[in-house]
Amino acid sequence: MKKFMLMSLLCLSFLGFSKKPDTRYFELRVYYCHPGRLDALIQRFTNHTTKIFERTGMTNVGYWIPNKNDENALYYILSYPNQAARDSSWKQFSRDQEWKEVAKKSEESGKIVAKVVSTFMNATDFSPKIKASKGSEDRTFELRTYTASTDKLPNVLSRFRDHTLKLFKKHGMTNIAYFSTIDKDPTKQGKLLYLLAHSSEDAAKASFDNFRKDPNWIKVKEASEKDGKIVDKVESVFMHPTSFSTIR
Repeated sequence: MKKFMLMSLLCLSFLGFSKKPDTRYFELRVYYCHPGRLDALIQRFTNHTTKIFERTGMTNVGYWIPNKNDENALYYILSYPNQAARDSSWKQFSRDQEWKEVAKKSEESGKIVAKVVSTFMNATDFSPKIKASKGSEDRTFELRTYTASTDKLPNVLSRFRDHTLKLFKKHGMTNIAYFSTIDKDPTKQGKLLYLLAHSSEDAAKASFDNFRKDPNWIKVKEASEKDGKIVDKVESVFMHPTSFSTIR
């Protein structure tokens, strides 16, 4: 009997029912450029920066530019084995001779980046495996950030884990990655930040309209909020991938 149970568990594992958690340390970085300098930043990343990142131990996850980009921003995600590795890699990067030369030459016409905002994250236990795109056609990406009500982040995560991802897929959305953000104050809860892919912004709107009208979603939402709301704020940014992004 024990042998049979062991073989059953092994079979389930091989069939993909056992998912190894992604324990990497993730960082979302947003670069806000000076007016007219985004193209220079993109050129620097295309020709140099991503390669230097990899050489100094960082993994390029994905790069995107907002569709509505009034702030001249570039969004990208890096991963590291852990926080200590992250800090070590950035020290190596800042001391890298090639990077110093590239940065100096690229800024001969003026500074490029006005502000950098970093968000540190852990992958949730229900996040799909993050992998490079295989298709040749670029998709529209949506970065969504949920600020949970006080002490309600576990409820939000449970709803996504048990229901929301399946309903997103049902209505034509592609689940790319899900993260819990790490607050600088360890006594405070983080946020849920996730990436969806759509064929277009119009397709995203249609999918969400159908999602919100789905009787299953209405039932799930009502049950999850029987003791009060669990989400205080939802933020959404539509983006398109850069030519050098591995997720497209």
